[in-house]
Amino acid sequence: MINTVLFDLDGTIIDTNELIISSFLHVMGEWEHSAPWTREEIIPHMGGTLEQQMRTFSGQEDVSKYVKGYRAYNDIHHEAMVQPFPHVLEVVEALHQAGIVMGVVTTKIRPSTLKVLERFDLLKYMQTIVTVTDVTHPKPHAEPVLKAMNELGADPAKTLMIGDSPVDIQSAQNAGALSVGVAWSLKGEEKLKEYNPDHIIHDMRDLLALTGIEARRS
Repeated sequence: MINTVLFDLDGTIIDTNELIISSFLHVMGEWEHSAPWTREEIIPHMGGTLEQQMRTFSGQEDVSKYVKGYRAYNDIHHEAMVQPFPHVLEVVEALHQAGIVMGVVTTKIRPSTLKVLERFDLLKYMQTIVTVTDVTHPKPHAEPVLKAMNELGADPAKTLMIGDSPVDIQSAQNAGALSVGVAWSLKGEEKLKEYNPDHIIHDMRDLLALTGIEARRS
């Protein structure tokens, strides 16, 4: 019986995909040393930390100015370009009503994580929030998922970690939790399947069956 659900944020429950890509393209447009990457080249790298992605895209070690520019652009356009994915709000409420304990495990920094959760009234449901600034080793390392489960006193065998990226699946597997990929990932369902998640969901409402809530209702 599943009693704990951990969510990745970007690309999983909150649709920030176009904002993220636009933010990268904006920063790349100011580069002098190399040409911008294309949208199709950016997508496979999404899911890691912002610093890791910027180092990959720029070929430079010190990416602080690029990170600053990314976050400034992202903040300006955040409200206009970000929405929850379909059925997220109703499913999170149903999980809460059924007594499922929930949390967020993300590679975002804490201020932007809290901002988006508060905006869509999701913060009240999350009993732990583990951001990139809360760990030494971000996903795909086990540490973020382990930290969330430890804070909740969760049993890994009864915990789902849900994400849109291979790093989410790997972090769950490394921590001993059950891994769930979302088919709406920009990386594509087939790419996620290469990492052998325990489950793939095609609609947020699939979680109601996966957690046993539908069976309890019938």
